[in-house]
Amino acid sequence: MKELLRTRDPTIIPFATAILQGEGIEVFDIDVHMHTLESTLGMMPRRLMVRREDHFMAVSIMRDCGIPLND
Repeated sequence: MKELLRTRDPTIIPFATAILQGEGIEVFDIDVHMHTLESTLGMMPRRLMVRREDHFMAVSIMRDCGIPLND
C-alpha cells in the first residue's frame, strides 16, 4: 500500500475514490472510521491509499482531474 492523498477536505476523498474506481483502481480510505472529536471537526486528515503497483497511474489520474495531492 502507498499513500496517494491526505486531506482535511471531506469532499475530496469520495470524489477521488469515485474517479479511481471508475478507472479500475482499488482504493482504501484508511481513516474513514476515526470517531474522535478531531476527525469530526476536520482537524485530522483522512488518507487514501492505493496498491503500490497502481500508485503511478493513480497520481497521473488525480493530476489530470485537478485533484490536489497535498493538503
